[in-house]
Amino acid sequence: MGARKYFGTDGVRGKVGELPITPDWMMRLGHAAGEVLARDRRGATEHAAVLIGKDTRISGYLLESALQAGLAAAGVDVLLAGPMPTPGVAYLTRALRLSAGIVISASHNPFDDNGIKFFGADGRKLADAVEHEIEARIEEPMTCMPSARLGKARRVNDAAGRYIEFCKSTFPNDLDLRGLKIVVDCANGAAYHVAGPVLHELGADVVEVANEPDGLNINAGCGATKPAHLRQHVLANNADVGIALDGDGDRLIMVDSEGRVYDGDQLLYLIARNRQRDGRFAGGVAGTLMTNYGMEQALERRGIPFARAKVGDRYVLELLFERGWTLGGENSGHIVCLDKHTTGDGIISALQVLTALRTAGETLSQACAELRLFPQILVNVPMRRGFDFRQHQAVSSLLAETEATLKGRGRVLLRPSGTEPVLRVMVEGEAEDEVSGLAQRLAGAIERAAAE
Repeated sequence: MGARKYFGTDGVRGKVGELPITPDWMMRLGHAAGEVLARDRRGATEHAAVLIGKDTRISGYLLESALQAGLAAAGVDVLLAGPMPTPGVAYLTRALRLSAGIVISASHNPFDDNGIKFFGADGRKLADAVEHEIEARIEEPMTCMPSARLGKARRVNDAAGRYIEFCKSTFPNDLDLRGLKIVVDCANGAAYHVAGPVLHELGADVVEVANEPDGLNINAGCGATKPAHLRQHVLANNADVGIALDGDGDRLIMVDSEGRVYDGDQLLYLIARNRQRDGRFAGGVAGTLMTNYGMEQALERRGIPFARAKVGDRYVLELLFERGWTLGGENSGHIVCLDKHTTGDGIISALQVLTALRTAGETLSQACAELRLFPQILVNVPMRRGFDFRQHQAVSSLLAETEATLKGRGRVLLRPSGTEPVLRVMVEGEAEDEVSGLAQRLAGAIERAAAE
């Protein structure tokens, strides 16, 4: 099976107006997806049905209409959920017994990017083989069903309410959030109308920020990738804790009452620690190549197995299913609790953290006190298409030299991004000054090689 042409580690993504994020290509994608995902329903008397949800980008209207047209031409009915977090689409696809779910979102990217993610009928992201099949079908001529077999469309008017109730159901019945003041930063994204109500209905005093999307302000100086915004509001409101989501609601970053920021590694460790204490933990924890080495060491001290997957929550999920485990995630804030949901969910992950804090009577700082993260420096080096750093002797030599310098004390990782035209250079070790210097030196060598 060759490399995918359009699909990256998290669906299809790019700049709006440039291939593949154009109206005509999106219509072809909708048609191809309809052909592939609904194939097992071809003999049924009723139409196959697909749910479409989106984040708050202005381009969502355009892409939604194009996908809808392609799906209808393939004879597939469309249910429109409107703005809905990515994990909300996964849940509704499964709950409504649909053939597939489609999310129109570019996650944490700026508003002028957009993308498409797919979920199967089981609420899980599509396997690579299915994405290959969809790509192959896009290259074939687009056809149209006879008028009597065209797909129809309707809106799911109670989509947000259904998802709110689902999120609340993952929080213990014998606990509540009364007495907690929580700031929630919705990144002006898809969770703007659901995150606050979930926390409020569980008893918290909720301060909602970045929850007024206008189509252009998604992720703009706010959300999980800009935690300084959340920190500012937590301190200004004397809140107990802060929760930041990204544009499509599947990432989580948190802030404590003192303004300290907690990333996905720390929050994942906190959840694992709580479950082990309660005797509810089985198996191990799945991380990625980017998971902090300090996290791995802390889990080892507790006797909790740990394994690394390739970067991307889809690969974390694959590793979890392969090992039969239920808990995994990334330091970027994607946290997967398979005993609660089929995919990563920022709101549900926050509820798992809050469950741990309420159960133990601890603050974020107290719960993470025994976890010491290593300094980890990440440098993004812009890359031209087709550049392969592995073919440059100067880069290979410096990489080997850097690895020898950190042997037994840290790690080096060079990884092409699956969502952006950059090469991610990560250096991790015990001393921040040392790893920063090594990372900058390596990034500079790669940048020079790419310019040749």
